Amino acid sequence: MFVSRELRKKNIAEYLLYMWQVEDLLRANGLSMEKIGKSLVEPYSLPEEQRKELLEWYSNLVEMMRLEDVKESGHLQINKNVIIMLVDLHLRLLKSPKVPFYSAAYYKALPFIVEFRNKSNGRDKNEIENCFDALYMVWLMRLQKREVSEQTLEATGEISKFISMLSLYYSEEEAGRLDLESEEG
Repeated sequence: MFVSRELRKKNIAEYLLYMWQVEDLLRANGLSMEKIGKSLVEPYSLPEEQRKELLEWYSNLVEMMRLEDVKESGHLQINKNVIIMLVDLHLRLLKSPKVPFYSAAYYKALPFIVEFRNKSNGRDKNEIENCFDALYMVWLMRLQKREVSEQTLEATGEISKFISMLSLYYSEEEAGRLDLESEEG
């Protein structure tokens, strides 16, 4: 929770990937608060107040996962909302003449996004979610010490650059420093 709070402020993309990891960790513990406490809280020497706060946060997430029926797969609505906000910003950035580098990064990553979408079951998802799926998949492969091909590394490298740029623009917008309106009209 403390990590998520900081990531949410600093880097929305890292925050979202972290939250997907938390969802998976909660599932790996069978959504059992006893198991979650033992594996996700006890190993860390936290002050009692922080320990309670962290357990309460996990408990709230578990309850949301049950209510939203994402106990086995899928993402919480709070995480889907981040994707929705990023898609909205993405579309506004593409329309704005003030950010040509963003469009260039998107079109450079687009063939990799399409290829990933076609190879995965991501056809019913938007491109931004496909990007996060690709980045998360590679992270999981590395965590499992599975080999990641050069092609996949190249593809996710371009996707990562694109998502990093989107994340930076998100931070600028959150800080009130993003102006996408054209000067002509």
